[in-house]
Amino acid sequence: MSNFRSAADAAAKTIEDGWGTLTWLASEVLTASPGLTLGRVVIRKGQSNPRHCHPTCEEVLYLLRGRLKHSIGDQSVDLKPGDTISIPAGVFHNALSVGDEDADMIVAYSSGRRDFQLEKS
Repeated sequence: MSNFRSAADAAAKTIEDGWGTLTWLASEVLTASPGLTLGRVVIRKGQSNPRHCHPTCEEVLYLLRGRLKHSIGDQSVDLKPGDTISIPAGVFHNALSVGDEDADMIVAYSSGRRDFQLEKS
């Protein structure tokens, strides 16, 4: 296990999904960071990620580019570049890219082993 992850290695393992991409930059497994998971997420213009929660960790999202309508529980927040949002553990949420371009963001979690649970419809 290494404390370093090259940009080329991270890019080579980017996860493509119909709504966008996930690039994991640091975690317990990737960079020996037991207290943190860090990633970059792109949500394509007009798309949204699935509604989900992280039962055992908080999430902080920093929007670099684009615009988002982010649902948190039963509330909704509009985000523009430079805005930050914090999502408590166990709260269902998702984001819709509502701008004229893809939404590009940095996400951080309070655990090196980020968990993920889809909301049941």
